[in-house]
Amino acid sequence: MEYDVVIVGGGPSGLAAAIRLKQLAAENDREISVCILEKGGEIGAHILSGAVIDPTALNELIPDWKDKGAPIHTPVTDDQFWTLTETGASKIPNWTLPKLMNNHGNYIVSLGRVCKWLGEQAEAMGVEIYPGFAAAEVLFNDAGAVIGVATGDMGIGKDGEKKGEYQPGMELHAKYTLFAEGVRGSLSQELMKKFNLRDGVDPQKYGIGIKELWQIDPAKHKPGLVTHSQGWPLDSKTGGGSFLYHLTNENNDALVAVGFVIHLNYENPWLSPFDEFQRFKTHPHIKPLFEGGKRLAYGARAINEGGLQSVPKLSFPGGALIGCSAGFVNLPRIKGTHNAMKTGMLAAESAFDALKTDRQHDELHAYNDGWKKSWVFNDLYKVRNVKPGLKWGMTLGTLHGGIHMWMNDLGLGKLVGWTLRHGKPDNEYLKSADQMPKIDYPKPDGVISFDKLSSVFLSNTNHEEDQPVHLQLRDASIPVKHNLARYAGPESRYCPAGVYEFIDGDDGAKKLQINAQNCVHCKTCDIKDPLQNIHWVTPEGGGGPVYSVM
Repeated sequence: MEYDVVIVGGGPSGLAAAIRLKQLAAENDREISVCILEKGGEIGAHILSGAVIDPTALNELIPDWKDKGAPIHTPVTDDQFWTLTETGASKIPNWTLPKLMNNHGNYIVSLGRVCKWLGEQAEAMGVEIYPGFAAAEVLFNDAGAVIGVATGDMGIGKDGEKKGEYQPGMELHAKYTLFAEGVRGSLSQELMKKFNLRDGVDPQKYGIGIKELWQIDPAKHKPGLVTHSQGWPLDSKTGGGSFLYHLTNENNDALVAVGFVIHLNYENPWLSPFDEFQRFKTHPHIKPLFEGGKRLAYGARAINEGGLQSVPKLSFPGGALIGCSAGFVNLPRIKGTHNAMKTGMLAAESAFDALKTDRQHDELHAYNDGWKKSWVFNDLYKVRNVKPGLKWGMTLGTLHGGIHMWMNDLGLGKLVGWTLRHGKPDNEYLKSADQMPKIDYPKPDGVISFDKLSSVFLSNTNHEEDQPVHLQLRDASIPVKHNLARYAGPESRYCPAGVYEFIDGDDGAKKLQINAQNCVHCKTCDIKDPLQNIHWVTPEGGGGPVYSVM
């Protein structure tokens, strides 16, 4: 199948790119064929974010989004920041916080529903969208330029043999291919290596975000309230914090999105991000909000945290990286949708200019250079020293980052001319299990706190069981001989879905069991595995979670 532009991924950046291409085509009275491949069963199925969105990019792309019925109903009305101890809570006065942290003018949304709406706008403009088809392979021409992608075969059994319902993958050829896979996209990782896109930049840094959606007692509901916290249950050396967003929908349901983010450069292999989140909800300041409520949904996703220092080169012959495939999250603001959409729009503009002059398969230098002149660069530049400063601990690191942001607010940003570096990647931080304190997590009560398997059930995760395992081990001996022996098997804890279990084999020795059907596609294993032995590849198209209301 031949297209002018193929976009891999139906998230905010990919959809924004497609819409912008069609807008430019209409403005210039030119026909452009655009296709989006989405591995989720529907647009929005694999989208997970808090989410409080900055509408700047959406305002540029679709200025009349309100009139067009965008599912954006809850403006932020109140910001609160708290520091938690094991039993207490202290509110940080808003006047002490940099203006950048102010959420007024932003909206609390279900990002999955926003993406579904964006997909409808794109299709109405003539974009072809194929959900349930995972791009599994990058295609190259003899000169080494990207000329498109191929989808994975359907109907392959665990044994690698074709089943009765086998359908071969299809090739989609394009003059330009934009990769909008999201955090730690498998094809994006391949392209970074092939074209040396990470040369001269810091390692990407990550966090894991775990989220639940609750329906609470309407008497406790405060639509528009945004609350963040740091501190307990994490120690002072472990970065992370919580969010609580009171939102509503067209049915005026009393909804709260609650989540916890833990930076994946943590040292203690006994730490379980999932259990830290469950423990957080039992805090005496937090628990009353959920008493009498009902948990509706669950999910988890990795988050790019490297910021400016970690953005790779974005263009290569035949294509470009956009959105979280490259990493444009503003960590202090906990926002990336606006930057993801804008980079998609910038790439679309560069690709359109190339197509106008009948170019194809060359490099979109204008995009790689142009984003540095956009507000995306400025957004990340102001906060570039916040994440690396956390190496001094949460207290000193937060103070350091706050001072930097205040200096920008006061117009003194030029006095901070230096840029701190990130150092090593997150998988290199774990210390031996015998050097770190074991963490005794309380058993879930099934009311406020829950176990992994009941949580995965609420994520609507499903994979065809008889298919090749998409969580591949480069060396099958490493999990037991290295990870279990040195780190007490951290994969059984950093995975928020119960995918990895160490069990007794037939010979009585321990072995790693991979429950691939549980995978919620968060990519944490691909990031945190100490020797990078776990390789996440796309499963059969349509598999995975369905975050329809998240």
